[in-house]
Amino acid sequence: MALSEVQHSGWSVRRVDSVGGDDTVRHVDELSEDELSAFLAGVNGGSMGTVPLDDGDVIVFTDYFRVERD
Repeated sequence: MALSEVQHSGWSVRRVDSVGGDDTVRHVDELSEDELSAFLAGVNGGSMGTVPLDDGDVIVFTDYFRVERD
């Protein structure tokens, strides 16, 4: 599965090519255990459940990924 866009439970994780100056950018190593679990579940196509991340957060992993509420 390509890591481009995954949607589950009202949230999506979408690969983005760039980020804006106003975006909140966090490295995957900065995430709490709950945030990391939800993010990785979304990237891997699983259910993200209750997402402890903020709408619009950009996570730096293998690429930039934006977490969005649908």
